[in-house]
Amino acid sequence: MTAWLTARDVCQRLREAALGVLVFNTSERPGDAGLVAVDIEGWQLLLDFEGGRLHHCEQARAPDGREGTLATWQRYGTNPVDLLSTWELAQIERLLARQC
Repeated sequence: MTAWLTARDVCQRLREAALGVLVFNTSERPGDAGLVAVDIEGWQLLLDFEGGRLHHCEQARAPDGREGTLATWQRYGTNPVDLLSTWELAQIERLLARQC
């Protein structure tokens, strides 16, 4: 049985990156417009970032192999980006804007 990442698991990594506790780096953009691949110290995230705004997290993979997807999180009514504070969201958007 596959262990899934919760929206809170992924949100915590985004929070730690916003605070500067974890290193946040973007990878090459995948083929889909608006999607940005991000590495947060081994956590691989695919973020929907377009027009300077972070909309949601499409998918995530933890270093231990656990995964989560937007479809899974929406089934429970949320996604990791929705759980960020206004300040945390602004910090992540600044990091993305700088690196994209």
